[in-house]
Amino acid sequence: AFHPRRRARDHEHAPRGRGRFPAGPVRGRGGRDRGGGVVHLILNRPRAFNSLSSDLMAMMQTEMNAIAADPGARVVIVEGAGRGFCAGHDLKEVTSLKTVEARQALMAQCCKLMLSVVHCPKPVIAKVHGVAAAAGCQLVASCDLAVAAEGASFMTPGVNIGLFCSTPMVALGRNVGRKQAMEMLLTGEAMDAPTALRFGLINRHVPTGELDAAAMHFAQLIASKSAYTLRIGKEAFYRQMDMELEDAYKMASDVMVENMLAADAHEGMTAFIEKRQPVWSDQ
Repeated sequence: AFHPRRRARDHEHAPRGRGRFPAGPVRGRGGRDRGGGVVHLILNRPRAFNSLSSDLMAMMQTEMNAIAADPGARVVIVEGAGRGFCAGHDLKEVTSLKTVEARQALMAQCCKLMLSVVHCPKPVIAKVHGVAAAAGCQLVASCDLAVAAEGASFMTPGVNIGLFCSTPMVALGRNVGRKQAMEMLLTGEAMDAPTALRFGLINRHVPTGELDAAAMHFAQLIASKSAYTLRIGKEAFYRQMDMELEDAYKMASDVMVENMLAADAHEGMTAFIEKRQPVWSDQ
């Protein structure tokens, strides 16, 4: 099971400051008891702007797998250490890979990680400050919700270095309109938080000092719901996105009936009628 204070270690050390957390590309700090099942997953390569090296992605994949299987984890907040969220792939690593097979493996690893965010049975929230670029922007788009500081910026700048952001395009194109996605992909220009909100990439932008509270507002609100209901609802949402309309309604109807027969649905409806708070069994 995912431990609230488990940290993946790495050779790079985060800046020393209050708390002096040990180094680690990813670290989790919990709140299952005090925070009601909210797990923080922190990209921790601040000197490299949390760029997605193969090691970082492997450690994040391990944590996502553990969180998915952990009944004590109800909501995940993904954030970046240091001055920004995530700068995308580690270009030094990318250019060091000399074979087609090595580069294919790196892209496959990234795609698997992004899919694990989408397929995670727990809702995943991106908490963004600073820059979210290329694969970092892809990670934001892959999360279920996203909140950002007012000074945050989002971009897919690969076109500026002759490398189109093809894999970020997949997540981006499923979150924003076609014209907005192509504007980002073709120009490579940075988009500020208000524009990201208008495009539909994020849910909220707030003053930097309110970012933690904004993310926790969503997390605690969601964590108060039935984990069973959230799981089947999130899965159904992504399944129906690529279906024909009639097929989507048929699938959603089947999920609705399954949900109606669940213990938590009975408890929720009974609590509503009795004018009391429900007590979830997550079943």
